[in-house]
Amino acid sequence: MRAEIIVIGDELLIGQVVDTNSNWICSQLNEIGVQVKHISTISDDKMEIIHALNLATSRAEVVLMTGGLGPTKDDLTKQALSEYFDSELVFDEEVLTHVKGIFAKYDRPMLPENIKQAEVLKVAEVLFNKVGTAPGMWIKQGNSHVAIMPGVPYEMKYLMEHEVIPRIKSLPGRKELIHSYILTVGIGESFLASRIAHIEDRLPSYIKLAYLPAPVQVRLRLSGEGSNHELLKKELDGFTQEIKDEIKEHCINNNQKSLEETILEEMSALNLSLALAESCTGGYVSHLLTEIPGSSRVFLGSIVSYDNSVKIDSVGVNEQTIRDFGAVSEQTAIEMAEGVKKNLGSDYSIAITGIAGPEGGTVEKPVGTVWVAIAGIKGTYSLKYLFQNSRSGTILRASKNALYQLIKLVREENK
Repeated sequence: MRAEIIVIGDELLIGQVVDTNSNWICSQLNEIGVQVKHISTISDDKMEIIHALNLATSRAEVVLMTGGLGPTKDDLTKQALSEYFDSELVFDEEVLTHVKGIFAKYDRPMLPENIKQAEVLKVAEVLFNKVGTAPGMWIKQGNSHVAIMPGVPYEMKYLMEHEVIPRIKSLPGRKELIHSYILTVGIGESFLASRIAHIEDRLPSYIKLAYLPAPVQVRLRLSGEGSNHELLKKELDGFTQEIKDEIKEHCINNNQKSLEETILEEMSALNLSLALAESCTGGYVSHLLTEIPGSSRVFLGSIVSYDNSVKIDSVGVNEQTIRDFGAVSEQTAIEMAEGVKKNLGSDYSIAITGIAGPEGGTVEKPVGTVWVAIAGIKGTYSLKYLFQNSRSGTILRASKNALYQLIKLVREENK
């Protein structure tokens, strides 16, 4: 079943407000097997609204429209809807009573503009909005069903959950849509595609594989569509396992969790702790970890040893090591990892030192040179990277690669 979203609002088109509604609606429709094919953002203009509806109803079974239902003169959606559906606007007594009750509750005067909130199309089925003043509407137009909702996020979500989704679920012709996810790290998209090509070639027409790349990682999404949920899930699980077995050294998880979440979950289950010594990343790894609730069960702390004096005095790097090999070196990275592990009393530690740029590089150590060291239970391991990125790109890639090396070591040492 195909769906289309129409978002109305001049404030969205000038960048004053970010459209978060579409993202949330897509996630909810995906859960019930409805595929969003188009998202249109249009202005509060009557002809634009009519044109968008003409297009949407010609190519989607479900059309969801948000915004433009306010009481002010710049909200023209109801006028456009009245013309498009060739239906007059009428007052809904139940909605009017509800709106009056809201104003009475807060002892506020009710203006004529507020009374107009109770206007709905005569041909529409009213979607009663218990959390706001603007009602939604559900209208059948040819082969399409159109849901009209306010743009205020909490009002839209209420109507989606309580009114719109139950109606969509009852529509005939809706098939099951199931997804399976695999997060891979440390392998590029093209190399990954080459590794699993023999599996991808065997996928039936009703199972699709999508590559969702991001810096350092690629998330795979297998999507299956059919009428038999159990058989479809069994087949999807089989292909997922095949891919995991083929790329096991790069497979982080087969859910929608991040690399950081997976690390924290696995280390927490093993009752392991982690400490960091960050130089060129400036605390970014710590930020990634502490964004996740419950990270304190694993993460003890970090020393951002940006200056050499901090590496020496707070982390425990030997001054002679920096003098002989430099701050950006394998030797310094190893001493940083072992020093912070000892000082904070952790089971594992990460150390990162490098040249993020845009200045500071040399012929021997160009901008983008990064050393990562991981100190574990059985020893300390180091890797050198050379990133061809901007400063922010180097920081991001160094952080993600360090976390990837950490999870590999934790899994290897705790089999």
